[in-house]
Amino acid sequence: MCGRFVLEGIDEVFARFRLSGSEDLIGNIKPRYNIAPLHYAYTISRNARHENILEMMKWGLIPSWSKDPKIASRMINARVETVDVKSSFKTLLKTNRCLVPCSGFYEWKAIGTKKVPHYIGLKESRMFCLAGIYDVWKDSDGNDLKTFTILTTRPNKTIKPIHSRMPVILHQELEDQWLNTKIQNPDTIKRLLRPYPDDDMITYTVSNEVNNPGNDNPELIKQVHY
Repeated sequence: MCGRFVLEGIDEVFARFRLSGSEDLIGNIKPRYNIAPLHYAYTISRNARHENILEMMKWGLIPSWSKDPKIASRMINARVETVDVKSSFKTLLKTNRCLVPCSGFYEWKAIGTKKVPHYIGLKESRMFCLAGIYDVWKDSDGNDLKTFTILTTRPNKTIKPIHSRMPVILHQELEDQWLNTKIQNPDTIKRLLRPYPDDDMITYTVSNEVNNPGNDNPELIKQVHY
């Protein structure tokens, strides 16, 4: 699964995606070191004019048809194996795909009765993108709320000793295809969603301070030894 992530190196996002969006949003982007479910996070999607848009969405999908927004806490991840058949996701996979930029994520390894947090990133990149899908939900006052979920797949050799799932990290050359919703064949889309090569990844243990989603500082991604 993916339950926490980091966005530290953000300058690359703008040049890489030629972003449009709110000037207020773009001017106030700050590094985040402990993005948790139900937090707002930066996402990249593509509008009808084929422009890449940076916007904030809430993490935890609320399907447009849902009557209960509390469902979001159970919809932070979507499994690649079933995303094209489950009612909450299958239409979104065709039409509502987004990228979730990050520089790393956390996962917890069970060791005896303890769960030890690990930071996981890429060796050669300060920023990469996770595959996401989103929906727009209306509250009782008719206000729109955009929410997203992160796709997960089977773990590679680096992640497998830590957890049974990992988020889908898209190779940079596949990001444009993921955003291009003219591509709607589920089989074609799902071919993009593979475990990232394990030899390109790093992982190390970090402080238990990351367990508290209220903590958000650079110390969280520093290696500690247990």
